[in-house]
Amino acid sequence: MAKDTAVKTVTYADAGVDIAVANKTKQRIKYLAQKTFTKGVLSEIGGFGGLFAVDKTKFRDPVLVSSVDGVGTKLKVAFEMNMHHTVGADLVNHCVNDIAVQGATPMFFMDYIAAGKLSPEITEKVIAGIADACRHTGCALIGGETAEMPGFYPAGEYDLAGFIVGVVDRAKIITGEKVQAGDVLIGLPSNGLHTNGYSLARKLLFEIARYSPDKYVNELKAKVGNELMRTHKSYWPVVRRLLDADCVNAMAHITGGGITENLPRVLPKGIGAIVEMGSWPLLPIFEHLQKLGNIPQDEMLRTFNMGIGMVLIVPSKKFKKVQTLIDRAGEKAYTIGRVVKGDRKVTYS
Repeated sequence: MAKDTAVKTVTYADAGVDIAVANKTKQRIKYLAQKTFTKGVLSEIGGFGGLFAVDKTKFRDPVLVSSVDGVGTKLKVAFEMNMHHTVGADLVNHCVNDIAVQGATPMFFMDYIAAGKLSPEITEKVIAGIADACRHTGCALIGGETAEMPGFYPAGEYDLAGFIVGVVDRAKIITGEKVQAGDVLIGLPSNGLHTNGYSLARKLLFEIARYSPDKYVNELKAKVGNELMRTHKSYWPVVRRLLDADCVNAMAHITGGGITENLPRVLPKGIGAIVEMGSWPLLPIFEHLQKLGNIPQDEMLRTFNMGIGMVLIVPSKKFKKVQTLIDRAGEKAYTIGRVVKGDRKVTYS
């Protein structure tokens, strides 16, 4: 008698992808996105693409400005602390700052979250953080992607990325071409590492110092995990006022590469910058990291923001006006240097 060679039915769920759970996750986050919708949104969540209309009454010659980024290994800290709301805000704020320095008003945002196995609860927390940051900025969350990829990510971990689009009138694009010797450098403070330098920070704090995330460190006056999870600041409330007043020649978002590599990106040919060390307070986290790793100063300046999250390049004649606008926005600011003739490099004094 012949043996039964029929193969047992294998489903997508057997391979590790549960479509029912994925659909449940999408339903949980749909309402979060809808709360961010502005009048420019023309589509609903769940379509193949998000539709958005530019308001032609506000922009005579609109130019779209886009940026894409991720949160990086800061996510590793979020996993350990089971803290998932703030990384969503980190993602949005980083992208908002990136396009704001070119004069763009944020219009819409899209996210991507992928995991070996999606958790509806965790995904909802992440998207809630994204939606909150979008509402704060006036930016619509019009769609995204949730991907479940068994075997690709370790259990309990996920990756997160986002894409933003803004708009600016062609005549108002900030390119840095107006920057000239004699301009003033104004630094807007960060509140910590933001979303850069975490691979080095994690090695120093968790491997070398052997701290746990809940370890209170006197030098930091905080628990390690809480210090590392400080949300990447959005500078949009300040930048929006400055754009309306047309009083900055350039702006640099200080992310990976620090002031050393980011400030030259907005300097025209034949122009350099002198940054005065000690002109702003150095946050305890940077002092402690440098001590733990015996890190040379130039390495610190090339890796971390060192307490300055945004640099404004301002004509000297508009300095007082800019300072007034910053004060009205409730932000602190420090005069950290000046623009000089040079070769598009930053010199520290």
